[in-house]
Amino acid sequence: MTPQLIEQAANALVEAERSGHYIAPLRETYEQLTIEDAYAIQRANTDRRVAEGRRIVGCKIGLTSVAVQKQLGVDQPDFGMLFDDMGYGDGEPIPASILTQPKIEAEVAFVIGRDLRMPNPGQLDVLNAIDYALPALEIVGSRIANWNIRITDTIADNASSSAYVLGNSPRKLSEFDLRLCGMVMERRGEPVSVGAGAACLGNPINAVVWLARKMAALGTPLLAGDLVLSGALGPMVAVTPGDIFEARINGLGSVRAVFEADSKQTASEARS
Repeated sequence: MTPQLIEQAANALVEAERSGHYIAPLRETYEQLTIEDAYAIQRANTDRRVAEGRRIVGCKIGLTSVAVQKQLGVDQPDFGMLFDDMGYGDGEPIPASILTQPKIEAEVAFVIGRDLRMPNPGQLDVLNAIDYALPALEIVGSRIANWNIRITDTIADNASSSAYVLGNSPRKLSEFDLRLCGMVMERRGEPVSVGAGAACLGNPINAVVWLARKMAALGTPLLAGDLVLSGALGPMVAVTPGDIFEARINGLGSVRAVFEADSKQTASEARS
């Protein structure tokens, strides 16, 4: 794709988020769209957000489920950027205005304690670099109408990211079993998603190793202080404004996402 088309696609995603009028799949609008083009679109909007004053705080990893990879016809994960204004604290109200066809999934978040500047970082490099882990909930969203996505659509759309919630129980990796840690996510006390660390590329560390290698190859390595959302431990669940979700991960603790009610919906209910 030409630079002009890259910019055009990036603008379309921004306008879809602003207006709430979601767009047709980019792969249909731009039939020549490649994975490299999709990352170029993502970078264009990353540069735009930074220029507007937002700060990059880390990365999210997507497509860590083998089943989802098969569904989209790919054999590797993808990544998107995390910005400072995407983060919410445990139980902090999340405004309905930021939601874009929202879904939620439970993950293990990692905070990097040492730079990973070496070429082709390995598992030992990553294990030594991680400072601690946290329970997390990622609120994913899509600016593509009806979530009609394939790999290029989600990459261009910043890996279908919207927001995230971090728990308040940091743990060293030696304190729990990353592969076997069980997860249950509940909506107002009712279980809606279950899983374990093994659902994330066999082990969430495998996902972080993939990301560390990818970022090193791109010349933007993971650095001390970076946050990494490593990928879903169980199926994602649709979100409705007013929902409350809590995820518990064995050995790691719990985290809650509280969604504000839609103001338009609330006003309509009051009138009726």
